[in-house]
Amino acid sequence: MMMHLLIRGKKDGILCPIPSHSLYTDSMVLRGATLVPYYLDESRGWSVNISDLKKQLDGARAKGIDVRGLVVVNPGNPTGQVLVEENQCEIVELCKNECLVLLADEVYQENIYTDQKKFNSFKKVARSIGYGEGDISLVSFHSVSNGYYGECGRRGGYMEVTGFSSEVRGEVYKVASLSACSNISGQILMSLVMNPPKVGDESYLSYRAERDSILSSLSCCAEAMVSTFNSMEGMTCNKAEGGISVFPSVRLPPRAIEAAEAMNTEPDVFYALRLLESTGIVVVPGSVFGQVPGTWHFRCTILPQEEKTRQIISRFNVFHEAFMEEFRS
Repeated sequence: MMMHLLIRGKKDGILCPIPSHSLYTDSMVLRGATLVPYYLDESRGWSVNISDLKKQLDGARAKGIDVRGLVVVNPGNPTGQVLVEENQCEIVELCKNECLVLLADEVYQENIYTDQKKFNSFKKVARSIGYGEGDISLVSFHSVSNGYYGECGRRGGYMEVTGFSSEVRGEVYKVASLSACSNISGQILMSLVMNPPKVGDESYLSYRAERDSILSSLSCCAEAMVSTFNSMEGMTCNKAEGGISVFPSVRLPPRAIEAAEAMNTEPDVFYALRLLESTGIVVVPGSVFGQVPGTWHFRCTILPQEEKTRQIISRFNVFHEAFMEEFRS
């Protein structure tokens, strides 16, 4: 919906992270706008490289593109990183100085698996460095569909719009009223997410136990997958700090790349299809989300139960060893 309000035509652009969920890139195509991509820095844990971001912004403007907004996904999807507060401050400063609307996708904010980092909303970060309501335009998104409480089985969400005039806010509500609302269960769950049981409430202990159990299981599955992928030939995988997926890089043998090209298929798609045919395991090729040219990735969710995750890892390992041997030069 915010894309609908920000985009007027093909000369308008939005900065979108690569890799990222196709929701944003597809929305740009639907609105007939110009996608201005910026690559996340895999070597630094999928952080946002501000100098590269500024370079992409300046390059787009030099081509006559009116860049109007910046999308940031934190925690990342499919990359699973949690941005450090210093990086978030840099992003806020850039948006303030360049008059960009900051579109903050924060739907995985409850799914954090590291003690070294914590989730900070961009609104909190902006206020902490002294920017008030009138200093920066910010839209924050949250959803029950992607956290530990919904896991895509429930549909409901909201966005908070700050730093806009009353006239613009009126247009936002007008456009929102044209859309179908979430079903009743989604609305109820969203209300419960916003107002969870508190200490002293009758249901608090059972709520905390179930929440902690789910997050602990997801963390264990993520850690097991990252460890296994990093032990495989030609693979590297950053730690899953949040979200529901890992995004390993795989260095495919030249013969595998040639076999994919002979089938007019992207190499990572070729790998994913062979994996599916051999094991029944479904991963999403990195080319779906975008990636640095010449690199190959895939997204693997951490949602299976721990016992199933161990089985998946075992089958995956056997497949990968056989695949690399088959296409070894």
